[in-house]
Amino acid sequence: MENTKSDLGKAENKKVVAGVLGIVLGAFGAHKFYLGYQKEGIIQLVVSIVTCGLGSVIGFVEGIIYLTKSDEEFYQTYQVGKKPWF
Repeated sequence: MENTKSDLGKAENKKVVAGVLGIVLGAFGAHKFYLGYQKEGIIQLVVSIVTCGLGSVIGFVEGIIYLTKSDEEFYQTYQVGKKPWF
């Protein structure tokens, strides 16, 4: 199935917002919730609480990974393929 220009525009918007959320609010799993990964968002939140905030490094790294992927790669990996971690 081909992506239309509007599909890629939506993917880019999700990529940027998810990346920024991962960097800024990664400890709370905000980027996971935004992408529709509720179970993973709760896991991220619990890990951050149990490790006294050290788990937020995962969200920070994921945010950077999201922002460095191409729009198409991000769309295929996290929105179509539903890859929940890294």
